[in-house]
Amino acid sequence: MSTPVMKLFDLSGKTALVTGGSRGLGLQIAESLGEAGAKIMLCSRKAADLEEAAADLQAKGIDTRWVAADASDPAQVKKVVDEAMQRLGRIDILVNNAGATWGAPAEDYPLEAWDKVMNLNVRSLFLFAQAVGKASMIPNQSGRIINIASIAGLSGSLEMKFIAYGTSKGAVVNFTRTLAGEWGPHGITVNALAPGFFPSKMTRGVLQSYGADKLAAGAPLRRLGDDDDLKGAALLFASAAGKHITGQILAVDGGVSAVHGNA
Repeated sequence: MSTPVMKLFDLSGKTALVTGGSRGLGLQIAESLGEAGAKIMLCSRKAADLEEAAADLQAKGIDTRWVAADASDPAQVKKVVDEAMQRLGRIDILVNNAGATWGAPAEDYPLEAWDKVMNLNVRSLFLFAQAVGKASMIPNQSGRIINIASIAGLSGSLEMKFIAYGTSKGAVVNFTRTLAGEWGPHGITVNALAPGFFPSKMTRGVLQSYGADKLAAGAPLRRLGDDDDLKGAALLFASAAGKHITGQILAVDGGVSAVHGNA
């Protein structure tokens, strides 16, 4: 017997851990999962930002907790996962959203900047997936992992100087596919969202340099992403509606990657 379609998107009784969840795309995704019924645990580095974000979600009726940590530090990742397990009982959904960027020409790119970007954008995904997999998803033979990639991981760019960011997001793409293959037998799906340009703290410099109008003009839909544009895609990957989807990379970019790979 088939399930009513809206029931497929219902996350009542589920729990979600969202890294980089105090603002921007992570907070948008957390709001989507919470509105669908999931209990939320937010994680990022700054306690003040987390407290504000959690209060905003709680004001919308979403059961929200938070813990501050550096997502690239194994000891702190373990602390987050242990606390999430203690307070939530299990982790059904992991959203690997924490990330960083740094703009500079490849020939002058600082090694410390390279390491910072790679550690947060790639190492943290591995650390959280491994910890959550061992603590909850593999024992429960069930789970949803959503990695946040980028259209910068789907192609290069003629104009933008983002060698570490583009490399890291390309790694996220194949990390997603590889882990999906390995953990599929455990009932765990692993997918990635590849956003285009969304106004955020991370993209502020790019938007100022190139102009929002120019970037929007490069998209077939002639617009940038907004505060709602990742919600439906994230909910699909997190819910029973996406139970037969794994190893996939979904660009949410207004069509940019379809027509010229990247801006």
